Amino acid sequence: MAIYEVGGAVRDLLLGNPVKDRDWVVVGATPHQMLEAGYRQVGADFPVFLHPETHEEYALARTERKSGHGYHGFEVHSAPDVTLEDDLQRRDLTINAMARDPHGNLVDPFGGEQDLADRVLRHVSPAFAEDPLRILRTARFAARLAPMKFAVADETMALMRSMVAAGEVDHLVPERVWQETRRALHEPCPHVFFEVLDACGALAVVMPEIVSHAEVLEEGLAALAQAVCLSDATEVRYAALLARLDEDTAQKFSDRLRVPNSCRDIAVSAVTLPRWPQPLTADWIAQLLEKADGWRRPERFEQLLVVMEACGLGEQAAGRVREARAWAAAVDPQALMAEGYRGKALGEAISANRRQAIERVVDGDAEDE
Repeated sequence: MAIYEVGGAVRDLLLGNPVKDRDWVVVGATPHQMLEAGYRQVGADFPVFLHPETHEEYALARTERKSGHGYHGFEVHSAPDVTLEDDLQRRDLTINAMARDPHGNLVDPFGGEQDLADRVLRHVSPAFAEDPLRILRTARFAARLAPMKFAVADETMALMRSMVAAGEVDHLVPERVWQETRRALHEPCPHVFFEVLDACGALAVVMPEIVSHAEVLEEGLAALAQAVCLSDATEVRYAALLARLDEDTAQKFSDRLRVPNSCRDIAVSAVTLPRWPQPLTADWIAQLLEKADGWRRPERFEQLLVVMEACGLGEQAAGRVREARAWAAAVDPQALMAEGYRGKALGEAISANRRQAIERVVDGDAEDE
C-alpha cells in the first residue's frame, strides 16, 4: 500500500497559494485493508474512505471508462493493480494531475509543473472529451487563475469546441451547470468563466439567453465585473449577469437552470426596476422604493441597489438613494398618530412625509436638519 497527496493541494502548494483541502490516493490496497486500518468508507460509486483522525478523503486508485453520455456515463474500476499514473491520467487538467509521495517528492507524469510555470490550462489526455463537465471546470479554473495570467491551451480549446460540435454539452443537466456557475461567480474573475465558454461555443448551448445579442453578454459581463468589486453575494453577482435580459427571459433562464429562489427573485426584480434619470429625481427614488419594496425589505432593497450600482448607477448616486431611504424610513407613524392621523389619512401622511424627506435629500437640504 502506498499513499499519495494528489490534485488541488499539490497544485496550490506549487503556486504558493493556501492549501484548503487535501485529497489522497491509495495505491495497492483493497477496501478490506482500508477498513482494517480504521478508515470509514463513504463512497458509493467508488471506494472513498475517511481517515480515522483527520477525516480527510482517501480514495483507492481508479480508472474510468466511458459507457454513455454526460458525466454519469462512466464505469469505474478500482483494484490493487491500478497504478498512480493510471489514476492521474483520468483527471482533467495537467495542473490537477500531480501527486506527492510521503517524502514530498513530486510525481508529475503529464507535465503539470511546467504548465504551471507557463500559466497554461491543458488537458491531460484525449479522455478529457468523454466528460462535458470538464469544459465548465476548465472555464472555472480560468476564472480562478486569471489574475495569475493563466489561459486555456490552444489544443484544449480546440478539443472543447469539438466536444460542443459533437453534442456532448447537450447532455449536461441543469443542476451541474448551475453548480459550476455558482462556484465560478465566486472566483476572482468570474467574467472569464463565461468568456471561455463563449469562445468554445458551450455558452450558446447551456445559456443561450445571454448570447442572443452581443450587447446582452457584453453588458452583463461588464456589470458582473463591477458586482465582484461591490459584493460577494451570489444573488447580486447573478443578477448583474442577467442585467440586460427582460423579465420573462430572466425568469425562464432562472427556472431552466433551477437556480435558488433568492437568486431568481433578485435577478427578475432587478430587470424590472425603472432606469435611473440623470440627475436623480425625487419621483424616481420614490417609485424605486415602492417598486422594490424598499420599506418592508431593506436587505433585499440593498441587494437590488448594489445590482443597479454595478450596472452603472454609480457610487455617488447609490449613496444618495441610500440616504434618501434612511431619511424617509425615519418618518415615525406613532408621531403622526399622536397628531390625530388614523386609517387612510395616516397612510397618506406617512407617504407625504416620506416624499418630503426624499425631496430634501435630492435638494441637498437633509443634512442641514
